[in-house]
Amino acid sequence: MIKLYWDKVPSFLKNKYAITGILFAFWMLFFDQHDIVSQLQLQGELHQYGEDKEYFRKRITETEQDLNELLTNEDNLEKFAREKYLMKKDNEDVFVIVED
Repeated sequence: MIKLYWDKVPSFLKNKYAITGILFAFWMLFFDQHDIVSQLQLQGELHQYGEDKEYFRKRITETEQDLNELLTNEDNLEKFAREKYLMKKDNEDVFVIVED
């Protein structure tokens, strides 16, 4: 009975090196620590980190430009202080309007 099935198996699969190679490839693709699924997840994370890196580079550039404007222009510094920190001159009243 087993002889019938063994005769139907292609000859390259009867080779012990081919069997070992196939088992090794199967193990590496699905059961190893660095299997295909893990590699795809890591690739996705790497892509996301690249996008985050670009976003933060743009934010740093914008912040550096704002800082440069604040340090070089007295009017911009006063405007920033009034808007962000609600600072005022001694003879002024500040009204804060909160929108819902």
